[in-house]
Amino acid sequence: MAGIASRKAALEILMRVEHEGAYADLLLGARLPDFAEKDRGLVTLMVLGTLAWRARLDFEIERLASRPLAKIDAAVLEILRLGLFQIRHLDRVPKHAAVDTAVTIANSDRRTRDASGFINAVLRKAARSDPPEFAIAGDEIGSLALKYSHPRWMAERFVEVFGRTEAAALMAANNEAAPTAIRMNLARASRDEILARIRNDGLEIGREGSFPETMILKGSPHFESASFREGLFHVQSEASQIIARKLAPEPGATVVDCSAAPGGKATHLAELIGPEGRVIALDVNLAGLRATRAIAQRLGHRNIFCARADVAKAIPLRPASFDYVLLDAPCTGTGTLREHPEIRWRLRPSDPARLAKLQLAMLRNAAALLRRGGAIYYSVCSLMVEEGPEVVAGFLADHPQYRADSEATVLTRPNRSGLDGFFGVRIVRG
Repeated sequence: MAGIASRKAALEILMRVEHEGAYADLLLGARLPDFAEKDRGLVTLMVLGTLAWRARLDFEIERLASRPLAKIDAAVLEILRLGLFQIRHLDRVPKHAAVDTAVTIANSDRRTRDASGFINAVLRKAARSDPPEFAIAGDEIGSLALKYSHPRWMAERFVEVFGRTEAAALMAANNEAAPTAIRMNLARASRDEILARIRNDGLEIGREGSFPETMILKGSPHFESASFREGLFHVQSEASQIIARKLAPEPGATVVDCSAAPGGKATHLAELIGPEGRVIALDVNLAGLRATRAIAQRLGHRNIFCARADVAKAIPLRPASFDYVLLDAPCTGTGTLREHPEIRWRLRPSDPARLAKLQLAMLRNAAALLRRGGAIYYSVCSLMVEEGPEVVAGFLADHPQYRADSEATVLTRPNRSGLDGFFGVRIVRG
């Protein structure tokens, strides 16, 4: 029964992601506590893997079914994707079990019951055969995109920027599981005390991270433990943790976080500057500010002050009044495809340029807050040059009184460092 339940949960999440615009990581966070430890990793892998490999799954389903995807009911197609993912990518799941559970799930729902025979035939055919050659005749970029299950336009951009070999390695890394990183809250307890509490809660430490507060966990843990509820740590990718460190605010400083939601970097800054400092957390998203406040309360940071503001238009703070500003700007998120595989299918080729205009407007307004000698750190979790280097270059060209600190530049990619893809640069006002 646990096997059926885990696959039903995965299917429900996939349907909501595909047809409601939901985000897989948030839905997984809500559902995983319902399952035993041994099933949590499986549910996560089925959801994220099915989303990541969707292009290849669809390519094969069309050939197995001998009909266009448009002719297959949406719920039936999602069952086929989930079943085929298990057959092709999960060695721990016997092929016959993947077929049988897919048919059982189809029979349990009146919407798909009549298609159970079709599902059985398609998946049994897949179980008996080798996968097809994932290639498009005469289209090298299209074949590369299909092989690594990315939109064609995205594969083309990656090849243009990084070259074919590097782009292939990047796209392959995007389909791997991301490590689970945590940031220990050293304002609450010592490193050793937090590690002891984490282990006592059953969480397994994999390795140390880049900073004293960073740890990488093993497996696919869920975070309903006492140590999490008591604010001893926060879940935050290692690349994301680098950003506050690179801004390098002094203890006791006041820092303006211009795009603070959902609160990971704002609370990291609060810890770095200590209780004598202040973080002014701005964001246009009210729900995101509420999340920021909730995280700050859980972690015990009382030096974060939230205010709603559209930084792209105006900032309700006095210009030239601050020494430190952080702008982790809204972006395409193409550096985080491991955690958010669904966004690769939602983005459009025009999105990087569209967001770059917003990012440049935000950077101009945020940088105006700096005193002479002050520093702003601009970052995006994107690998698109329009959103990173080109935004900074455009800003510096129009603002000669600012200069980039090359020693504090960040450029990470999953295939190079195992970290999410981030671009960041520290800009100082002269």
